[in-house]
Formats: sequence, structure tokens, C-alpha cells
Amino acid sequence: MSLFSDRKNDKVWTNVPLLALIAVNTIPLFGVIFFKWSIFYIVFLYWAENLAIGFYNVLKMLFVKVKHPAENLGKLFMIPFFMVHYGGFAAGHGFFIFHLFGKEHMVRFIHHRETWPCVFALLQKLINFLGDIMQTVPPGVRLAILSLFVSHGISFVYNFLMKGENSRTNLPILMFQPYVRVFVMHITVLIGGILLQVTGSPAALLLILVVLKTAIDVKLHNLEHKKSV
Repeated sequence: MSLFSDRKNDKVWTNVPLLALIAVNTIPLFGVIFFKWSIFYIVFLYWAENLAIGFYNVLKMLFVKVKHPAENLGKLFMIPFFMVHYGGFAAGHGFFIFHLFGKEHMVRFIHHRETWPCVFALLQKLINFLGDIMQTVPPGVRLAILSLFVSHGISFVYNFLMKGENSRTNLPILMFQPYVRVFVMHITVLIGGILLQVTGSPAALLLILVVLKTAIDVKLHNLEHKKSV
């Protein structure tokens, strides 16, 4: 009886990260229907998921188990390298989508003065730009972004730490893992956003975008955590 109960509880908890992921993906639909969010807010929200994915990937690289203590030295190089490289990727992607959907915000991106050295200046530009945008978007969008971090945090704690994924992967894999998910997900969002802009953002097309993005997200989530769809 105890064994059956443990298996049942484990199955329930296994579904929690996936249910949280699906719940977060429905937020843009509520935002448009009840709070009249613009296309920019939707695309910005989906772009902000880049930051949540990158943030937790840094934690994964930090907490991944290594076979030899000396391998921890590799983290001193690979984690900062990932932060700069992924930060540049996110900033470039952000520049592109903001140019398409939120040109009025681009002045802030271009005219920020950076003081961090070398390649870290781009990372500073991204942080400063994000801080400015967060001050202008509605509270609901900020709450939605927080929900993204909570959703990915649930997956990080349960799948990576509690279920032992940190002992079944390594730094090189984690270094490149986020790019596949982000690329596929945001190509879908970008195409959907352009269609929304051209057609005047009809609710039906928004629903299709939300469903499609959710389906892709679930598929990539399951593949990442080696589950069957």
C-alpha cells in the first residue's frame, strides 16, 4: 500500500512542472482578452522567457555534479562565457523583435551608456534595457514574467535537483542546451507576432499562437527531461 501510494504521489509531482508550464503559457490570452495587451507586450513576455531559461541554466551549470573535483575549475570559465554569449544572443534577439514590434522603446536600448569592460558591456546593456522596459509595462506583464521564472524554477528544483538530472548531464551539454529550445520557440512566436501585426491581432489568431507555442513548449520540455509525450 505504501509503495503504491509513493508511486502515485511521485506521478502527481512529476506533472507539476508541466502543469505550471501550461498555465504560464495561457497568461497572454487572458492579458489580451481582459487587459487589452498589445502585440508588443505579448512578444516581450515571450522574449523575457529567454532570461528565465538562461538564469536557470546558469544555476544548472553551477549545481551540476562533476566526476572529479578539478572539473569544478571549468565552471569558472564556462559559466561567465555562457552568460556573455547567451546574454548577447538574447540582446540581439531582443533588438530584432523590438525593432519590429516596439520601435518606441529602441531609443533606450541604443542610448544606454555602459561602463562594464569589453564584452560585458553588452550584458550590461541588456540589464539596463530590461530595467527600463519593466518600468513601462503594465503590472500584469511584470507578474507574468515573474510567473515564467516561477514555472522554470519549479522544473529546475524538481527535475534537475530532486530527480537527479544534475548527475546525468555535464557542462558541455548544458552550455548549448538552451539554444535549441529558445530558437524553435521564438521562431514560432516571431512568425505568429508578424501575422498578428498584419491582421490586426484577432483573438482567434492569438489563440492559435498560444496553443501552438504551448504545444511546442511541452514537446521541448518533455524531450529535455526525457519523457514521452
